[in-house]
Amino acid sequence: MESALLFQILYFVAIIAEAMTAALAAGRREMDWVGVCLLGCVTALGGGSVRDVLLGRHPLSWVEHPSYLLITGAAALATIAIARYMHHLRRLFLFLDAVGLVVFTVIGCNVAIGLQMPVVIVIASGMITGCVGGVLRDILCTDIPLLFRAELYATVSVVTGGIYIAGLHTGIPHDIIIVFAMLVGLSLRLLALRFGWRMPKFVYTQSLH
Repeated sequence: MESALLFQILYFVAIIAEAMTAALAAGRREMDWVGVCLLGCVTALGGGSVRDVLLGRHPLSWVEHPSYLLITGAAALATIAIARYMHHLRRLFLFLDAVGLVVFTVIGCNVAIGLQMPVVIVIASGMITGCVGGVLRDILCTDIPLLFRAELYATVSVVTGGIYIAGLHTGIPHDIIIVFAMLVGLSLRLLALRFGWRMPKFVYTQSLH
């Protein structure tokens, strides 16, 4: 029960952090307050929504728990009031974003496992939950999504999901597996940010004519 409570707290921290970072992106695009609120909700809850639609799981999480919309919308709007101080919290938000990535990944894996999906779908479900919210944010802000800019983001999600799935077949207690998978994923993401680790880029400049 204690681990479930901790997981729920981490989930709320994650969606609030995602909503607030989305609000800053909305501010850079000079969106109105409705746009700020909408972008915050889409970013925080979009990954889980896309996952549920693809897996045929209903109702969607925010439909089942309307409070999620209120929490993420309020967090996005609150960012407007404290935006001038946000540059001091950049490292904190990068850390919380990394926490959100691994938490969402494990949640997505658990949803697919509960639906008795194959391993590949389980890992894909984790990645969708962890990454697609940010993709939707970047698309709505007309940016190239972070997922496609060579950063170790989707890779971290896949590694986290892979370790989690592998651990479930070892007989190790479930809580330990969750913590271990998230710690490895979190460490990998933070190390990638610290040292600038990136995936190889594909560069093609030749004309076909």
